[in-house]
Amino acid sequence: MAAVGSIAIAGMVRSGYPQAFGAGIVCNAGTLGILIPPSIVMVVYAAATETSVGKLFMAGVVPGILLGVVLMTAIYIIARKMNLPALPRASLRELLSTAREAIWGLLLMVIILGGIYSGMFTPTEAAAVAAVYAGFVALFVYKDMRIRECPKVLLESGKLSIMLMFIIANAMLFAHVLTTEQIPQTITAWVIEMGLQPWQFLLVVNLVLLVAGAFMEPSAIILILAPILFPIAVQLGIDPIHLGIIMVVNMEIGLITPPVGLNLFVTSAVTGMPLTAVIKAAWPWLMLLLSFLVVITYIPAISLALPNWLGMS
Repeated sequence: MAAVGSIAIAGMVRSGYPQAFGAGIVCNAGTLGILIPPSIVMVVYAAATETSVGKLFMAGVVPGILLGVVLMTAIYIIARKMNLPALPRASLRELLSTAREAIWGLLLMVIILGGIYSGMFTPTEAAAVAAVYAGFVALFVYKDMRIRECPKVLLESGKLSIMLMFIIANAMLFAHVLTTEQIPQTITAWVIEMGLQPWQFLLVVNLVLLVAGAFMEPSAIILILAPILFPIAVQLGIDPIHLGIIMVVNMEIGLITPPVGLNLFVTSAVTGMPLTAVIKAAWPWLMLLLSFLVVITYIPAISLALPNWLGMS
């Protein structure tokens, strides 16, 4: 949101789009980063529930593309109705030239996903390889970063890592206490005794996650709630991978839900708009994401079709 939003929103405004329209679009579209692999939130879920990272990544592909298409279709329809300006269609030469310039950055995805799925390295090792590759490309290919800036970049990365590790450490401690006290087992037995049907349980899960997402950071929510929800879902016959995608989509919505939606604050900082104006701009698109959540929740084939087709167990 911070990297792409500052460029995209400014470009849309220069092209004649209302700033609020551009802010609302980018604020919502920026959440796709945790649904389309590689996703840190999916890695956290896999670690918390001991499920396959590769299968989770593949399960996120179709929902991610589907949500992207839904957003693009809605934007196209609204833009046509509002008679918003359109840029000239790019020529084939321009498309090829842009693709050639972008190939070094796009190869990063190939290295990460290709390395994981081929078995060359684990997700953690993939992160290290990706960091080295990205540093090399930034310094010597695109040259948008200088060597003297490396200490600052490493310091900022260290700050972010420390913050995440602190959250994860406390969440893991919380999960250990839950396990020691057998709280997940107790809650599982209680839910089973209530006789909740799978669709009713998923409805409750969505409500809980939507509330939690409005106040907490996605990785922390996953680490705290996944160990509780996972055994109940298994008992009710819900696929753990399907549950993971449901949780990730809920976390997407949490990023644009007040009062603590991270994307709302970043959009406000990038555009200079008041937070209330950003919330108003993002609200219609939030309704679209909520509708998408219902579809993902009750049509598991959308998430599971690709990993099943690839024969991932």
